[in-house]
Amino acid sequence: MSDLFSNISAFLNDYFGASLPNVHVTDVIEILIIAFFIYQFLKWIKNTRAWVLFKGIAVIAVFFIIAALFRMSTILWLGSKLLNAGIIALIVVFQPELRRALERLGRQNFFHVLFSLGFGRGAVQRFDDHTKNDLVKAAYEMGAVKTGALIVIERDVQLEEYVRTGINVDAILTRQLLINIFEKNTPLHDGAVIVRGDRVVSATCYLPLTDSNSISKDLGTRHRAAIGISEVSDALTIVVSEETGKISVTMEGELRRDLSPDELLEALTQIQYAKGSEDAEEEKKQEGEQS
Repeated sequence: MSDLFSNISAFLNDYFGASLPNVHVTDVIEILIIAFFIYQFLKWIKNTRAWVLFKGIAVIAVFFIIAALFRMSTILWLGSKLLNAGIIALIVVFQPELRRALERLGRQNFFHVLFSLGFGRGAVQRFDDHTKNDLVKAAYEMGAVKTGALIVIERDVQLEEYVRTGINVDAILTRQLLINIFEKNTPLHDGAVIVRGDRVVSATCYLPLTDSNSISKDLGTRHRAAIGISEVSDALTIVVSEETGKISVTMEGELRRDLSPDELLEALTQIQYAKGSEDAEEEKKQEGEQS
């Protein structure tokens, strides 16, 4: 690689009287890494309300560039004095978006990926088949009568911050319990239910709303809250629409709408085991063969 840059530099020097700076392989890698992070930063800004603020900052930057071209010393002096305060103001204004980005980064369990390649082959079950089936039955029974529901299923990221916003239930999850909780005009029907393992730990919980601009305008607060909790955690959330009775699922910031019972069952099966549904299905097959 170094020889290639040397040849290009020699060619430019011979024919154009110009030469390239001394560039090494590590410099190219460094440029690629910086470009990747800049791309991810702009992509993150584009998908949040920070995009509007960013365009406002760009207009101010263009204004100061024009002032520099025309040598408007007073404006440039004011800009230099306000620069430090402006940086602090940006951190304050972008605080929710920055926090969400850092939470997303913190959820990436890099050590787990590295050390789980050869160890811990056994899959850890989050909830049993009875809980999974009751979740599906309850969702579609409520959908049939257009009873709105919001059910958050905790995975690896603890949701204690949101559990504390609701009313403690701590009961074994059953179809009847979920239907009774979300029955209209009952004390617990408003808000979200948080499920941990095979138990309903809390009801009437408040969830963060998403700031994404790509969400359809026909979606209500339940769907925005479901997407919001999926952006700050790895939870899977089941949404029953009060207007249409259709079932949706959110996970990792993505919304899947109008799911069939089989599709919802498959989504729950994929998170039923901590290491994924492939290990779970393999263990089930082995147990079946042994029996």
